[in-house]
Amino acid sequence: MATSTSRGLVGYNVQTAVDTRHHLIVAHEVTNQGSDRRQLAKMAKQAKEAMQAAHLEAIADRGYFHGEEVWACAEAGIVPLVSKPMTSSAKAEGHFDKEDFVFDPVAGEYVCPAGSRLIWRFFTTECAALIHKYWSFDCPRCALKAQCTPSPYRRVTRWEHEDVLEEMQKRLDTRGGMMKLRRQTVEHPFGTLKEWMGATHFLTRSLGRVSTEMSLHVLAYNLKRVMKIIGFAGLMAAVAP
Repeated sequence: MATSTSRGLVGYNVQTAVDTRHHLIVAHEVTNQGSDRRQLAKMAKQAKEAMQAAHLEAIADRGYFHGEEVWACAEAGIVPLVSKPMTSSAKAEGHFDKEDFVFDPVAGEYVCPAGSRLIWRFFTTECAALIHKYWSFDCPRCALKAQCTPSPYRRVTRWEHEDVLEEMQKRLDTRGGMMKLRRQTVEHPFGTLKEWMGATHFLTRSLGRVSTEMSLHVLAYNLKRVMKIIGFAGLMAAVAP
């Protein structure tokens, strides 16, 4: 597992999907992948199936941001809401960020902060993803070039499914508090389970055994949560044949 140091930590990555109304764990999985970047679509699909939901919104933190995962959610009829990591080297260096370039879907061109149009030049494939390249010949004469790039031309790339990411960002911009809702939803069960488990963490080893142990924790958590919501009598009535 990734840590604040470069050494990492030997452990297991537990994924959960929690409903925002009752804080019940509707789907979970134990993996030995040290990153969350490839977990979004898989967990969202499991949650949709478990809840038998016609409409589902999947809220996740920026550790889950990956273009293909967001696109996979959209293809499955799931509305993704994932914060974008702030990793722009241009912005860190005091230059215009890619977000400052507005895409014109009708013309198929980008409009830069100076008003010039970056036209499509060619496309390439990077890690099986189709990437389009745009730039303008106005860059050498631009009055804002010092704020844009030290290179002769500012080149902007666009993924073939970039529109899905743009639509998601619009939803996040217009619906404040999504990340706060995520924290108070999915972190709630984790906090409860860790309090129950104490300092010993998992008692078993190997992926299969740890998955079984986690399933028992989730079952106990959900049973206690349901009894808190509808009471013991309500639970027994619900599970009665």
